[in-house]
Amino acid sequence: MLPSETITNRIYFIRKLKVMLDRDLAELYGVETGQLKRAVRRNIDRFPEDFMFELSSEEYNSLRSQIGILKRGQHAKYKPMAFTEQGVAMLSSVLNSKRAIQVNIQIMRAFNKLRQMMTTHKDLKKKIEAMESKYDEQFQVVFEAIKQLLEEDKKPKRKIGF
Repeated sequence: MLPSETITNRIYFIRKLKVMLDRDLAELYGVETGQLKRAVRRNIDRFPEDFMFELSSEEYNSLRSQIGILKRGQHAKYKPMAFTEQGVAMLSSVLNSKRAIQVNIQIMRAFNKLRQMMTTHKDLKKKIEAMESKYDEQFQVVFEAIKQLLEEDKKPKRKIGF
């Protein structure tokens, strides 16, 4: 069993989609990245663009600088593949090993947990806005503080270092 944080830390937002990269999935499944890519290419009909896509050069370079995919001196021969939740589900049928099935179950649970957290966040914001209209100006300061806390996640974080 993998800790859920191990999986959720490998879910990225690219093209406004929650995706996982081929190298992370290969590591979780216990296979080489090349083996995973070959399995996908052999079964490419199972992976339409809303299930899997290759990153553009700009996306790849941006991702490299953000999370440090490669260490200095290492180079990827091919652009990474990004898999949506449906693409990850399809991978278990392509790889078809017991480990792939077990890891897939955990990944699906992580995607669901992430979706629930995002929904809860939106619901909480709506409830606070509804309460705000019912109470007088004394509570306005409280509502503003709560809104700032909810919006804090959206603000870009300051980079540390050079």
